[in-house]
Amino acid sequence: MKKEKRKTFIMFLLAFLIGFFVVSLVEVLRSSFGPIGPEVQMASAVSTAESPPAPTSFAGLAERLKPAVVNISTTKTIRTGGVFRSPFDRYFGGDDFFDRFFGDTPRREFKQKSLGSGFIISHDGYVFTNNHVVEQAEKILVKLSDGKEYEAKIIGKDAKTDIALIKIKPDNSLPVVEIGDSEKLRVGDWVLAIGNPFGLEQTVTAGIVSAKGRVIGAGPYDNFIQTDASINPGNSGGPLFNMEGKVIGINTAIVAQGQGIGFAIPINMAKSILPDLKTKGKVSRGWIGVSVQDIIEDIAQNLKLKDRNGVLISEVFEGDPADKAGLRTGDIVIGINGKKIKDTHELLMVIASFHVGDRISVNVLRDSKEITFQIVVVERKEQQELAALKGKSEGFGMTVQEITPEIARHLGISQKIGVVVSQVQEGSPADDAGIQPMDIILQVNKVKIYSSNDYSREISKAKNGIMLLIKRGKATFFVPLRK
Repeated sequence: MKKEKRKTFIMFLLAFLIGFFVVSLVEVLRSSFGPIGPEVQMASAVSTAESPPAPTSFAGLAERLKPAVVNISTTKTIRTGGVFRSPFDRYFGGDDFFDRFFGDTPRREFKQKSLGSGFIISHDGYVFTNNHVVEQAEKILVKLSDGKEYEAKIIGKDAKTDIALIKIKPDNSLPVVEIGDSEKLRVGDWVLAIGNPFGLEQTVTAGIVSAKGRVIGAGPYDNFIQTDASINPGNSGGPLFNMEGKVIGINTAIVAQGQGIGFAIPINMAKSILPDLKTKGKVSRGWIGVSVQDIIEDIAQNLKLKDRNGVLISEVFEGDPADKAGLRTGDIVIGINGKKIKDTHELLMVIASFHVGDRISVNVLRDSKEITFQIVVVERKEQQELAALKGKSEGFGMTVQEITPEIARHLGISQKIGVVVSQVQEGSPADDAGIQPMDIILQVNKVKIYSSNDYSREISKAKNGIMLLIKRGKATFFVPLRK
């Protein structure tokens, strides 16, 4: 009897120990790896619904898209020498010391070759690319994915958006890309870039959309898609695809000294100017005849504004649509056709999107009262651009803007000092002196410049000429300007 009780007790004790061990093991596994069994399936289902998994491979998509992506090589003649004189001549009267180093140089010519990318948008050979890829090119060769080469001609180009349309005459019908809708693109979406970085043809890179609506100082209509898909020299003009295989951007720019930061022009911008490029060879943009500026904090306080949204009209050009409609200097534009206007960049983009002859409603604040004006849009002419430019640049023929964090990163510079040149009018004193867009103005007449207000103040003091301290890349130098 005692043996039976002892046996029963031992079996009970063994069962208890085994059960305690199993429970302890389950708790350890739960704390280390999370829920198991049915709970794991539920958690997995929730995770999948909220965040679709990353693509396991882009191979099928890349194989389908490559035939419509092309390599573009250009050749142009560069002429140097013969017109260069020492920058010190006007101050030192042709001193021998300076002439020894900066005297006349003999004229010479050489052929410059460059590479870029593009994509076919029609079966008969129309190709989208960047303006800077083909600008001033004397010969353009387009190489297809099958190795065939064709000489191309420029149909239309637009420097302000850096978009160009070229045309080849193929032997057969060509594969084409499908154009998407860049407005539907979301930050975090997967994208695929195909191009010819450093001349390496048909290179495929993938990443995500990092941001939208970036302004980097490349031009007046900046509205870039930022992506971490690798974009390098030679990718310019190539397509940026979404996961449906539709083009949603044109790869254009990279950040100096940066990795994983590239920029693409939204395809909707290219679509909007395509008809003009095809039929006119250039883009006709809307114009209402005003010069405007952003509302800084001091202006907002002085005018007793609730916020800094909107743009301040600094000049209304006589005889132009805004003048005829009754707008005045000092009015604040807060909306166009029901769309709220936040700043000058947004106003410029909205006005440029209208066609000649469009009638638009412009909402302004005048003496704290909101007034609506009806304005008929006209075509922006070169002389109008020059008038607006002179109103901002005091006659030297260049416009400048503040160095935003995005511009600073793009140029690889510090944001602490200077303003960036955004436009230079052809034939102006700034153009004659060799000033270029993306130059950084550090000083005006030896006064350090920290903002566009500093720049305007010092420029306004100039009577006949000024001396600028310019930073271009890693070089810093003085440039004299005379009216």
